[in-house]
Amino acid sequence: MEKRHITSAISQTFGKFASKEFPTWFQKIVNKSYVSLMGLDMSEFRDASSYKSLNALFTRHLREPRHFSLDAKDFISPCDALISECGEIKEDYALQIKGMRYKCDELLGEHFSEEEKSVISDGTFVNFYLSPKDYHRYHIPTNLKVHKAVHIPGKFYPVNFPSLKKRLNLFIENERVVLECETTDGKKFFMVLVSALNVGVMKVAFEPRIQTNADVTTPQVYEFEDLYLDKGDDFGCFEMGSTIVILAQKDMLELNIKAGEKVKFAQSIAKLKG
Repeated sequence: MEKRHITSAISQTFGKFASKEFPTWFQKIVNKSYVSLMGLDMSEFRDASSYKSLNALFTRHLREPRHFSLDAKDFISPCDALISECGEIKEDYALQIKGMRYKCDELLGEHFSEEEKSVISDGTFVNFYLSPKDYHRYHIPTNLKVHKAVHIPGKFYPVNFPSLKKRLNLFIENERVVLECETTDGKKFFMVLVSALNVGVMKVAFEPRIQTNADVTTPQVYEFEDLYLDKGDDFGCFEMGSTIVILAQKDMLELNIKAGEKVKFAQSIAKLKG
């Protein structure tokens, strides 16, 4: 069996600590210290002391649902994040960060056919970086159908800016879950959940068989017949901060965001063309 990378062991160890439910008095200290250290804005969430583990705090749910545009043409942000890069896919390359690019074909992996991957040729990409202080849950950006999910085991390098600037093909080396999606008007796009150091687990609510940072060392493919999800649906979470990459078909998205901009889940970030 392929030996797991040291970053996996680190993430698993941190995950055990984060998942442990300490005595109430000590857990309150841990939670409040994390909130203070990371500068979490808890105004939309329960008091930090109410969470029984650090992991429960990481994966916290909103107290009240956020409102978003019901216009079918409005494509919303799937998460609270910083737009680390966005723009056009050129000759199958997208930017990891300014001056450093990655090959979309390699990000999506070998378990999608060339025909399936070709739909994003000359299309649009958006990289969403979730920091450790961000709301860690992710949501559906538009009404869609999921055709396939591929879990690709990998490493757990940090995805913060210093790491993005020095490690080529970071997104491709890290563990990820790739979702092949189709909008209600037939446009195709991929949503890629990318793990990071201390993100041992990426939850995918509609496919509980996906177990990230586990003993699986080979890609796992899950195909769906009639899996329809609605805009705004909560479909999982990162346990700590990480990255989501969207790779969209040409002439699908008209972005109204730019690199370096902070966005919030439910914010309209693009218009669906056509």
